[in-house]
Amino acid sequence: MLINIILWVILGGVAGWIASMIMKRDAQMGALANIIVGIVGAVLGGFLFNLVGLTGDTGFNLWTLFVAIVGSVVLLFLVGVLRRAA
Repeated sequence: MLINIILWVILGGVAGWIASMIMKRDAQMGALANIIVGIVGAVLGGFLFNLVGLTGDTGFNLWTLFVAIVGSVVLLFLVGVLRRAA
């Protein structure tokens, strides 16, 4: 059980880090922010993929990492839009 949580946190961190590099925010974010963005992004990505009829979570694999990255990029985009609007 604990190893699963650790693996998902690592996957979230990697997804958040890749998304921050894609969105050119890597210099503004630390490791904890990358993990949080990756985990929230994974949930958002899973929701969005399920919304359009695709599978969001298929286990601990590359597809799930891809879904988490897409969700994290969307999350960072939305945060950027909200910051500019405020």
